Amino acid sequence: MASIFTKIINGEIPCYKVAENENFIAFLDNNPNAKGHTLCVPKKEIDKIFDMDSEHYTALMQFSYEVAKALEKAVSCKRIGMAVVGLEVPHVHVHLIPLQEMDDMRFQRKVSLTKEEFEATAKAIHSQL
Repeated sequence: MASIFTKIINGEIPCYKVAENENFIAFLDNNPNAKGHTLCVPKKEIDKIFDMDSEHYTALMQFSYEVAKALEKAVSCKRIGMAVVGLEVPHVHVHLIPLQEMDDMRFQRKVSLTKEEFEATAKAIHSQL
């Protein structure tokens, strides 16, 4: 069965897309820890990050780096946090989270954004790429 991320990649579920290339997609987390919380996801459905071959893993990190640099320019924050947890969705994904304080990395802590705020944030990040 396809993961929710595969359904997003295939266009079956909408997302607030930030970036995309042949192998990866980045979109805003719809249940964010902070404004701008972005997920970088390989288009190939792989459950665990260390099941990726080293070339694909390195390419994901490079893609995440580029998105993080754009995110840092688009959203006011002290730094960008990165996490790979992968328990909630069996599809590799890198969390990029704008941080003001350490608690912003807590996945129990969430912020609410309107559709318009999501759209404006995605556009702002994309414009920095």
